[in-house]
Amino acid sequence: MQKPEFDPILRWPEVKTLIGLSRPRVYELIAAGRFPRSIKLTPGGRATGWLKSEIESYLEARVAERDSLSGQAA
Repeated sequence: MQKPEFDPILRWPEVKTLIGLSRPRVYELIAAGRFPRSIKLTPGGRATGWLKSEIESYLEARVAERDSLSGQAA
């Protein structure tokens, strides 16, 4: 039987380092449906995090968007 893959949870400092955006901007993007939503780490608690795979997918999409736009500029 194969173990399920573990998707690490990133806290805000790690997310900020990866994406380089401010916390208010990230929450604006979340509200607009353009950034992955955070998850509560404990029921009723304040601590939140993001799945590493979702942050990586977000960044990959930004690179793909850049690459598709750079192919149009000529």
